[in-house]
Amino acid sequence: MLKDKDIRGPLFEFLEDTYGKIRIIEENTVGSSRADIVMITDDILTGIEIKSDADTYVRLSGQVKDYDRYFDKNIVVVGTTHALHIEEHVPPYWGIITVEEVEGVLDFYILRQPDNNSKVKLKKKLSILWRPELFEIQMLFGMPKYKDKNKDFVIDKICGMIPEKFSVNELNEQISRILFERDYTKIEEILQEYRKGEFQKAIEKESDPQKKLELFLEKEKKAANLKPKKKRRRRKRLI
Repeated sequence: MLKDKDIRGPLFEFLEDTYGKIRIIEENTVGSSRADIVMITDDILTGIEIKSDADTYVRLSGQVKDYDRYFDKNIVVVGTTHALHIEEHVPPYWGIITVEEVEGVLDFYILRQPDNNSKVKLKKKLSILWRPELFEIQMLFGMPKYKDKNKDFVIDKICGMIPEKFSVNELNEQISRILFERDYTKIEEILQEYRKGEFQKAIEKESDPQKKLELFLEKEKKAANLKPKKKRRRRKRLI
């Protein structure tokens, strides 16, 4: 019986051999679901759900709805237990990959190629980006900074620029490029630098000295919380 952990590594190699230049992001929250895999190509995000032999279809209908709102295409990867009936549980535009173990090696087969998903919502897709990554899109297309606005506000503004400032295709290409370049080892540093800018602007705009001081202290507190904590050295106990 193949489990999720048995499938992932070989699946990544299969996807790379099949689709060429890709990047894989694992366990990304989409609505009330968690996408097992987000596969990034030049201008498309593909959501990939793994249903191993140990899984059931209980949550699949809800996952399909969530995946459809966030991704341009979707694929379900199933073990032999589900291979005969999976087509009954996912829409016809979803791709299907089956996997089975043959002489100790996992064998993948594309039962159905994924088609374009017409239900994808651009705002939901943009929400996968971090706030500093959205800021990069704003600067690229000559938009205002909106430093004091939240993520949802900025996403609405970006979508409102279509098609006058840029096309959906151009935006999709930038989303993929940014995700290709995302560096998870620098997430704290990136967010810290961005938040410094947000707080600095708020401090400069504030005329009340007391509120200005409160904002400054909050800025320093958040910066301190983002710094990696030093591990405490334990003294060896003498016996």
